[in-house]
Amino acid sequence: MARRSRAHRLWRRLLLLAALALVAWMTWEVVTWPDVAALATRPPATTAFIERYKERERAAGRAAPVAMRWTPYAAISPNLKRAVLVAEDINFFSHGGFDWGQIQIAVEEALEDKREAPRGASTITQQLVKNLWLSPSRDPLRKVKEAILTWQVEHALGKRRILELYLNVVEFGLGIYGVGSASERYFAKPAADLSEEESAMLGASLPRPRSWHPGSRSRAYQRYVAAIRARMDKAEFLRKLI
Repeated sequence: MARRSRAHRLWRRLLLLAALALVAWMTWEVVTWPDVAALATRPPATTAFIERYKERERAAGRAAPVAMRWTPYAAISPNLKRAVLVAEDINFFSHGGFDWGQIQIAVEEALEDKREAPRGASTITQQLVKNLWLSPSRDPLRKVKEAILTWQVEHALGKRRILELYLNVVEFGLGIYGVGSASERYFAKPAADLSEEESAMLGASLPRPRSWHPGSRSRAYQRYVAAIRARMDKAEFLRKLI
């Protein structure tokens, strides 16, 4: 009986510690939870992905320059918006943050083991959330946080604001973030003046920005640029939405 009583006390203590740990974790999440509503009027100064890039480069003893210039929605070429949408999330304006149909297609294409860039299952809203606040890990708790933040972003911000934010923080090459910096770096012109071909080249770089970018000789990248260009011609309906 004494041994059983000690075991019960031990289990109660363990459960109490687990409950306290859970409360502490939940408190921390509440205190550090991102201010989603602030994005409606204030552009982000940095992102989780940019800070991770800086830490990695500095740990390796290298400089970590960051090119990130805010470009308003109206100053971004419609060609580029169309290219990014057909490349990353063609149903962006019709879904609520999660595109279940595209998730199914992505799984099917992954099973076919294609050599070219896989179709992204994450929506632009999900990618924005990951870029701003999260990590690339597949931790279940991180995925839950991503889902909650995606829902919040979709309900707090308009679609064009979400797209504007995404285009200003997404990576286009090592240390190159946002369409303003990418346009100047690769084409020496503002984002407003990008042609359809130049836009397709930038849109096609998003799956692998460190190796796929304008100037890359990768045949797979060149094929993907052509595919994005063809998709742009077919997606005429996007002109009215962007």
